[in-house]
Amino acid sequence: MSELAVRPLQAADHDRWDELWRGYLTFYKTSIADEIRAVTWARLLDPAEPMKGALAIRDGVAIGLVHHIRHRSCWTVGDYVYLQDLYVDEALRGGGVGRALIEFVYAHARAAGCSRVHWLTHETNQDAMKLYDRIADRSGFVQYRKIL
Repeated sequence: MSELAVRPLQAADHDRWDELWRGYLTFYKTSIADEIRAVTWARLLDPAEPMKGALAIRDGVAIGLVHHIRHRSCWTVGDYVYLQDLYVDEALRGGGVGRALIEFVYAHARAAGCSRVHWLTHETNQDAMKLYDRIADRSGFVQYRKIL
């Protein structure tokens, strides 16, 4: 198997990013309007935005994506990084791609002086949770939300 590389998103990545992003949305049985996808893409590429993204590349093909958002915390001096979305092409799961994407975010957060990387996953995402339990700690918190 060839070497895996993870790198920040580039403007030329749009079409493949969009395919992977749609795969992620399909996995969670949801969809997002074209306008929102366009705004998300613009934010991911804007250096002034706290939102960033990266792709996992093997043999010149993007096979996974991660989105992350840097934000302040009342609990620490260093910012936190929220790993919002993580997706690996369904046919290529279990080969270390997800872990490489998370490690990329860890390295980004460390380099920026951040105190924590955190994320959520759905309770039914048992396969991903096997990885998460090996590389992170469960917080014990339950998420509540109100859609506005």
